[in-house]
Amino acid sequence: MTPDDPRLQPYRVDVVGFDAALAELRSVRDEVFVGEQGVPITLEHDALDPLCTHVLARLLDGSPVGTARLTPDRKIGRMAVRAAWRGRGIGDALLRALLDDARKGGWPAVRLNAQVGAIGFYARHGFQPEGERFMEAGIEHQAMMLAFTGPARIDSREAGIDASIGIIERARRTLWIRSAALDPWLYDDGNVLQALRGFATRGGGQQVLVLLHDAGAPQQAHAPLLALAQRLPSIFVFRELQDPVDRNDPAAWIAGDGGGYYLRGLGERVQGEAEQDAPAKVRQLATRFDDAWQRSRPVSEYRALGL
Repeated sequence: MTPDDPRLQPYRVDVVGFDAALAELRSVRDEVFVGEQGVPITLEHDALDPLCTHVLARLLDGSPVGTARLTPDRKIGRMAVRAAWRGRGIGDALLRALLDDARKGGWPAVRLNAQVGAIGFYARHGFQPEGERFMEAGIEHQAMMLAFTGPARIDSREAGIDASIGIIERARRTLWIRSAALDPWLYDDGNVLQALRGFATRGGGQQVLVLLHDAGAPQQAHAPLLALAQRLPSIFVFRELQDPVDRNDPAAWIAGDGGGYYLRGLGERVQGEAEQDAPAKVRQLATRFDDAWQRSRPVSEYRALGL
């Protein structure tokens, strides 16, 4: 993209009245759902619209580029971003605006029906699958739910990976990773590595602190995260647990100062809990991490890698 490319324009997200913004809302939704995905217009335009809370993303010149809605029965839907503006965080901003509105309303939870290709996107915001997949308007969907009253249960690798990516993407300056040996199922995953790379190269003094039980195992396994850290040695810092009490603690987690965490009481397992907006819990984990960090040793054998 060139510097004057319109896709580089800043945007803002606002709650809008349905009647006042009808033309803008439908211009985006008709383009995405009817034009791109072939949803019949009779299904796209429904009687719920006037009753919903709508959010609209506009460029500074007023052009509408994204929209979503929150229904009276506490469901998020009609999430749409014009193709040329995808990948710029507009969908995240729309979703956060609706989640903020739901929290302010005191709702205990929200639900949505995610197109299968978007499951990972919603999972990174803390949504968990419910039930079996189903067809709607000729497109495969998965029902998902986000509870505001406590952590979500993680029972699969896919859910753990998605939760971890959400934590990384929400983090501002610091990530805390505690792991036995950089669990390959999680930290070798290409999407997790991509998120870590994006965080580390964002600029602004980012730091990834990693506490390991066994520093030798990732090196012997040629863990991809070590290769990433080798290119960014000022960002990644590794230490190995030494204190017997710390080493006997089987817990593993990733947490970020954006308020998200994924905690596994038994670190060798996938099962655990995760939240994307739990700053108090993250502070507890950060304190627990820092205490063990002070008792740990620098991984001197990584110096040959430039770390």
